[in-house]
Amino acid sequence: MTTDTVTATSSDAQTLSPTGLRHRLAQADAMTIVDVRSPAEFVTAHIAGSRNVPLDLFTEGAEELAAGLPGDLVLVCQSGRRAAQACERLHAAGLSAAVLDGGIAAFEAAGGEVVRRGNRWAMDRQVRMAAGSLVLVGALAGQLIHPRLGLMAGAIGAGLAYSALTDSCAMASALSRMPWNRVEADPSLKSLFTPVPTVLLDR
Repeated sequence: MTTDTVTATSSDAQTLSPTGLRHRLAQADAMTIVDVRSPAEFVTAHIAGSRNVPLDLFTEGAEELAAGLPGDLVLVCQSGRRAAQACERLHAAGLSAAVLDGGIAAFEAAGGEVVRRGNRWAMDRQVRMAAGSLVLVGALAGQLIHPRLGLMAGAIGAGLAYSALTDSCAMASALSRMPWNRVEADPSLKSLFTPVPTVLLDR
């Protein structure tokens, strides 16, 4: 990777800027873009030429992924947080990768090509809607029905605080299993390697 597009972080991960990725795509550099979001998010919007490897698969089979994926990887998610988690797990399995700085949102804002199909919300937006709705319902129920129902809002707040401290999200995990977030065929480790192409654009 060129030094003008890749930045070392405080950990072993590196970040690749959206403009840097656009430049590499334009130059037809050999690489694999790996999108670590849920299959439903990937179907809705993804960078042209990328492959979907949900973050859960990095947890379940990082060593197998490290053995099966080519060495020059760029990890992508909506904002960069999940991609950074996947990068840490790959590094623990002995494989290096770069994280797209700012995720798909920043890439699209920089003029990058994003393939869009359907209108599902991104997972972080779904979490905000679900959490906000539950807090509102709890607050109103506490006022109109019974004071103890207001504890629902406190429980949601505690859950969000725990989510931040542990960098995990049980609500996102639950929402990913909802019917509207399911796709016909979720990827598996076996399907990912049959074969893993070098990018580039799937126009």
